[in-house]
Amino acid sequence: MNASGALRRAATAALLACSALAAAGALAQARIVLRISTPAVPGDWHVKMLYVFKDELAKAAPGRFDVQVHHSGTLFRQGAEAVAMQRGNLEMALLSMQDIARQIPEYSIFTAGYLIRDPDHLAKVYGGPIGAEVSRRIAEAMGIQLLQAVYLGTRQVSLNQPRQVRTPADLAGVKLRMPGSKEWLFLGQALGASPTPLAFTEVYLGLKTGTIDGQDNPLPTLKSAKFYEVTRQIVLTGHLVDVLQLAISAKTWNALSAAHKAQVKGAAAKAAKFNDENRAREERELVEFFRSQGIEITTPDVEAFRRTVQAAYLKSEYAEKWPRGLLERINAVK
Repeated sequence: MNASGALRRAATAALLACSALAAAGALAQARIVLRISTPAVPGDWHVKMLYVFKDELAKAAPGRFDVQVHHSGTLFRQGAEAVAMQRGNLEMALLSMQDIARQIPEYSIFTAGYLIRDPDHLAKVYGGPIGAEVSRRIAEAMGIQLLQAVYLGTRQVSLNQPRQVRTPADLAGVKLRMPGSKEWLFLGQALGASPTPLAFTEVYLGLKTGTIDGQDNPLPTLKSAKFYEVTRQIVLTGHLVDVLQLAISAKTWNALSAAHKAQVKGAAAKAAKFNDENRAREERELVEFFRSQGIEITTPDVEAFRRTVQAAYLKSEYAEKWPRGLLERINAVK
C-alpha cells in the first residue's frame, strides 16, 4: 500500500470514529429528562415508589429516560409544583387534589372530608369514568396530564400533648398544622381546630417547640417523617382518605411518542401498586408500633366528626361550585 492509500484509510477510520462518537453523543443527548418533585422524605413509600417508577421505566425503555427524583421539597416546596410544571420548570410531580382545586375550584369536592370511604372506593373513583373525566378536564385547564392516582393514606390527627377528643368541639383552640392553601385550612377549620399553615419540612420542629399543637397525616407519614417522636396522642379521626396524583406536564407528555407514553403509564401503574399495597399494610401495623412508643391511641365519635365536617362543606362556598350530580355519583361508586 502506498503512502496516499494509508493516509486515506487513516482519514476514513478517523471519520468513522468521529461519526460514532457523534452518534453516541446524540443518543446521550436524546435521553428524556424527567425531574420529579415531592415533599416526601426518603423513608416514605412515595419516594420509594418513585424509584420503582424509575426502575420500571429503565426496564421498559433502556437508556431512553433520565428520571431524577427530588425528595424532601429540595427542588420545589410543597404546593409550588403545579405552577412549576405549567411554567416549564418541572416535568413531573406528585400533586394533591388540593393543589388542583386551587386552579379548578369545582374540584374542591375531592378535598372534602369524609367523601371517599376507603382505599378501594378511592381506586374505583379515580380509576373509573369519574377519574377519566377529571383527567381530561385537568389536561385542558391546567396543561398537566395525570398518570396515576396513588394512595396517600387515611389522615388522622396527632397531638404533641394528650387531651380528651370525642367531637370536633374538643379540638377548639388546637393549633392544627395544615398546608398553606385555603382548601387545606378549611378542612382544619371543619374539624373544629384552629388551622395553622406550616411547611411540611417545619412540622417536626413545630410540634417539638409548640408552635403547633398537632398535625394531620396518614400513619405511614407520621413514622417516615419521625413526627411520632414529638407526638403524645393519635386521634383516629379517619377524616380524609387521601390521594396523590402522579402527574406530568402536558408539554413533556405531548412530546413523547405513543410507545413512550405507554411505557411511562405502565411504569406509573406498577409504582402505584407498590406504594398502595405497602401503605395499606403499614397502616394496619402501625397502631401497635405507636403504642409501643408510648403514644396514646384514641378513637373519637367518628360519626360526630363526619356529620360536622360534611355539614361545613355543604354550607360552604366550595359546594356551590361542585359539578351538579358529582357528589351523588361519587357516593354511588361501589
